[in-house]
Amino acid sequence: MTLAEILASLFPQGHAVAVRDGLVSGTGPFAGGRMHLVGVDGDTPLGTDGALVLSRAVLDAVRSGDRAPILVTVDSDSQRMSRRDELLGLNECLAHLAKALLLADRSGHPTIGLIYGHSAAGAFIATALATRVLAALPGANPSVMDLPSVARVTKLPLEKLQDMAKTTPVFAPGLDNMVATGAVHVVLDPDQPLEGQIRGAIDTMQAQDIRDRLGAERGGRPVARAVAAAVADQARLG
Repeated sequence: MTLAEILASLFPQGHAVAVRDGLVSGTGPFAGGRMHLVGVDGDTPLGTDGALVLSRAVLDAVRSGDRAPILVTVDSDSQRMSRRDELLGLNECLAHLAKALLLADRSGHPTIGLIYGHSAAGAFIATALATRVLAALPGANPSVMDLPSVARVTKLPLEKLQDMAKTTPVFAPGLDNMVATGAVHVVLDPDQPLEGQIRGAIDTMQAQDIRDRLGAERGGRPVARAVAAAVADQARLG
């Protein structure tokens, strides 16, 4: 689905969402109130300027005090890999965006990501993975790091990583693997109205992040939950 199709399905009565330079912002009527939208469209790389624009939109939503849901729509490239952005502190700007979304969540705004295209690396982490719940549409292509990049970082042969990815979802990009690891909570049906599906995802939100539980149940991260629990137990004992 395109962003225009998503917005039409989500807000059949119209909306006030705009896209400028690949950045999405605005509001639409939702569940008797309204929903805030921020995001990235058109496979746009997310740089310092874009991260700060989106952060401002999220913080403005928090300042409004309405506690309305915030939907983060994602079809991006990776972070913008330019010398200018790196010198301006791209890592800090992306972290600021992620922290703004976490602040919104703690301030009573249900935060839900919707990935419908590509996204990777820092842009994916600072947007989609920073929300309480992440939904996806068929055809989405998320990844934290592609396998050639993993090979360069780990110094492992690409062929070995490709073999590992066949049985270990945490090594592999793609929607199916993100679902298996629990990073993506639910895949939506594009043939059904998105308004009800998004509302259902929000209604099932829990007080705690359940990605580790989903990863264990789906077999994509079989030991992460137990390891995290053991570390927390040791911290409490210490």
